[in-house]
Amino acid sequence: MKDISLVRILPMDSKVPFINLRTFAGILSVLALIASIFLFATRGLNYGIDFTGGTVIELDFGQQPEPDAIRDTMVSLGYSGATVQNIAPPSTEGVDYEFVRVGIPLQPETEETGATAQQDALAEVKAGLTENVGTFSIYNQGVVGSKVSGELRTKGALAVGLALFMVLAYIWFRFEWQFGLGAVLALFHDVILTIGVFSLTQIEFNLSIIAAILTIVGYSLNDTVIVYDRVRENLRKYKKMLMPELLNLSINDTLSRTILTSFTTLLALFALYFLGGAGLRGFSFAMIWGVFVGTYSSIFVASPLLLILNLKRGVNTGNPEKAEA
Repeated sequence: MKDISLVRILPMDSKVPFINLRTFAGILSVLALIASIFLFATRGLNYGIDFTGGTVIELDFGQQPEPDAIRDTMVSLGYSGATVQNIAPPSTEGVDYEFVRVGIPLQPETEETGATAQQDALAEVKAGLTENVGTFSIYNQGVVGSKVSGELRTKGALAVGLALFMVLAYIWFRFEWQFGLGAVLALFHDVILTIGVFSLTQIEFNLSIIAAILTIVGYSLNDTVIVYDRVRENLRKYKKMLMPELLNLSINDTLSRTILTSFTTLLALFALYFLGGAGLRGFSFAMIWGVFVGTYSSIFVASPLLLILNLKRGVNTGNPEKAEA
């Protein structure tokens, strides 16, 4: 009986010289970071109602709502920053269809509108939805004030910062300080580039994007830890191998896993982006970007940083001119 070998999509013994490209990758990353910071400082973010404040109304149309028609109406009325989201009705209502939550951004007061700007906007939205979508009843109405939105913005930034700090503490304890610092710098790289791309595209930045950023941190960290764990194993295994060669070997050892994981994750995220509707588009876009930038940083940022941080612990270099075969 013939021995039938498994068909392998990816080579298991790849020898791509990633570390040799570290200078080019470093220049690219620095330029991208500078551009992201510049965009954030000049253009800022297109904050959603969670961070800017406004009026939130929950509507009962008496049947399953049509979110696309509601969004089109809001855009035609000039409220492109409005949020539209299907929500489950309260159990006490006993209905088999969803309600819809509409968020109207806080309107600037002018000499003509004065303090009635928000009330005028709410009245205009009600009239527009009645004319273009159908009659409805308002189940609930509330206001997200500027103070609450400011607290949400502060707590969102605090959540990201705390996550990065905990990552530093964990990896420092689990590995060595060079690994911890390298991982956190790579995560800062990912977060700043994500903020930069949102500044560039002006996609609405809301609480779901904060959730996406925290997920990106976890995804990128997982990728980085896989590579770092292989680096640590190879440090014990190849005691005379030069550090650049050892890092290259470690990255290539985990390359097939990295590519397959990223590919399967992207399949789900692209489906979510194209089929999940406008309400999930910002979140799925952030996740797609995060997979790309997280994979890039685990290879071209986190690993070369170990060289910059002069990782030597546990390595007997022996003759520095001669690497182990």
